[in-house]
Amino acid sequence: MLRSTLLAASRSPRSRKLIEQLPPTRAIVNRFVAGETLVDGVSVTRDLVATGRRITLDHLGEDTSDATQAAATAEAYEKLLAALSESGLADRAEVSVKLSAVGQFLPQDGEKVALDNARRICEAAAAVGTTVTLDMEDHTTTDSTLGIARDLRADFPWLGVVLQAYLHRTEADCREFSGPGSRVRLCKGAYQEPASVAFQKKSDVDLSYVRCLKVLMAGEGYPMIASHDPRLIRIAGELAASNGRAADSFEYQMLYGIRPEEQERLTAEGNTMRVYLPYGNEWYGYFMRRLAERPANLTFFLRALATKS
Repeated sequence: MLRSTLLAASRSPRSRKLIEQLPPTRAIVNRFVAGETLVDGVSVTRDLVATGRRITLDHLGEDTSDATQAAATAEAYEKLLAALSESGLADRAEVSVKLSAVGQFLPQDGEKVALDNARRICEAAAAVGTTVTLDMEDHTTTDSTLGIARDLRADFPWLGVVLQAYLHRTEADCREFSGPGSRVRLCKGAYQEPASVAFQKKSDVDLSYVRCLKVLMAGEGYPMIASHDPRLIRIAGELAASNGRAADSFEYQMLYGIRPEEQERLTAEGNTMRVYLPYGNEWYGYFMRRLAERPANLTFFLRALATKS
């Protein structure tokens, strides 16, 4: 119930106005978001890279309502990739892109607009020697996103995709996308989905995650284990070992600001640890989903309100 309420609040303009006006909100948001500008994103990237971690950057731009905004988002990613190259960070940092931000659901040729803009971003990434991962949103976007990914992979076989373990379909999707050279980020899923398409119990989602992980680890691609769950992280390591995987043939991923000590531990043990690092002025929806995902995040927020408001 609480998770549903928070996810509903993430889409509410009234809730957004209230949260943004609370005195401690900015300091709290800084735990999960690098900042509002490109300079902020690159600066935090540099700091994290210095600790041995790798990065995937998400530009949190405005909601895309027309082709001009979609093109502007693609341009923002091109500028980000150029800045990473100029800073000597492109070999340690890639980008994550939501296709909805580059035009996917525009009423006129949305998928074509998104494909063209995503291609621009992939070309910019290839030019500086890094990669792109397509983020996944709610289940209504899955077919469209994977269709665009298939098109892009013809020219950019390293393109990463995100698959969400809470969807019933995901084990089959893992089988399709676990071929040679493929990159798959496996996460649990952060949206409120109906029982007709998604597992509702945490235990069922966890079991699905392990089944999907077995497919990816036994495949020929590059699994990216996006989880903060200690048990799933342990299982991932065991599956990697049982499948004879070298440390550079898969990676762990965690969100910026969540379990940083565990991120450092995994890095110190010789694993590839990538931090999902968002930046930009449209942070509200991202922030609310982070609160919905983990009770500890909400407790942190409420404690800050009690002590700073």
